[in-house]
Amino acid sequence: MTSRNEFDGPVLQLEEKIKELKTLVEETGVDLSGEIEMLSKKAASMKDDIYKHLQPSQKLKLARHPERPTTLDYIERITSEFIELHGDKLYADDRAIVGGLGIIDGTPVTIIGHQKGKDTKDNIMRNFGMPHPEGYRKALRLMKQAEKFKRPIVTLINTPGAFCGLGAEERGQGEAIARNLLEMSRLRTPVIAIVIGEGGSGGALALGVGNRIAMLEHSVYSVISPEGLSSILWKDASKASEAASMMKLTAQDLIGLGIIDDIIEEPLGGAHKDVDLTASRIKAYITGCLEKLSAMRGEELAEERYEKIRKMGKWM
Repeated sequence: MTSRNEFDGPVLQLEEKIKELKTLVEETGVDLSGEIEMLSKKAASMKDDIYKHLQPSQKLKLARHPERPTTLDYIERITSEFIELHGDKLYADDRAIVGGLGIIDGTPVTIIGHQKGKDTKDNIMRNFGMPHPEGYRKALRLMKQAEKFKRPIVTLINTPGAFCGLGAEERGQGEAIARNLLEMSRLRTPVIAIVIGEGGSGGALALGVGNRIAMLEHSVYSVISPEGLSSILWKDASKASEAASMMKLTAQDLIGLGIIDDIIEEPLGGAHKDVDLTASRIKAYITGCLEKLSAMRGEELAEERYEKIRKMGKWM
């Protein structure tokens, strides 16, 4: 098996060796339980050591892992029913943002999230998870609808950033993001925002104004990509790893700075190693937050969101 990340290559090689031994046992009946147990313990120890001491640049690679679960993967697992709604009623339906009505443990919610593709064809259709203005306007339409019918809102954030093409700029990309920030800040319904992969720039912030903001353990959240920062600072995108170490973009950095409220633990090796387990933890977080937020009045929810934003950030 070929590793997609250089830091977990030795573990994957060891796991492949374990699979080969198990296949040999099935084919020949030879007792290799001792060797398999020894290698399994070694692999578990290596995993534990690697994934509990990841550098920011390594977390960035995990956040961008091609097999990392998407918004629709989680929606499928955390809702008993889901109806996707399309279009911004102004221009088009942006497939880089999905949203609709779902039921989580009997509670109707509006779920909105960035959607990356699973392969090249899917990524082209989803524009690699980079929304156009109509995507943000679709999201805002669904948020205002949720407010009208007093449904809580859950946003799942996973984008390199908003699309910066000529057409997107002509149709008001900056205005669409700014309006989402303004309108989300004063919604009279609970908003829970969760970064499930890569939270990049204003493209992520446009879905990120919440009463509760959480990140998956190996996700990242930043005002610009490390490649973008290194290109600006040093005119050299190859220094992205150095930039990532400076940017305080990991969940562990951001909870210390008061930017996010909680970290949702991932399975050892990343969310893609056990999607069902990750989804169950996301669902438990959402239901736990809703228990507390549902008791608050609309004005209190908006005021709490405002105070949260005012307190963000620390001078070091």
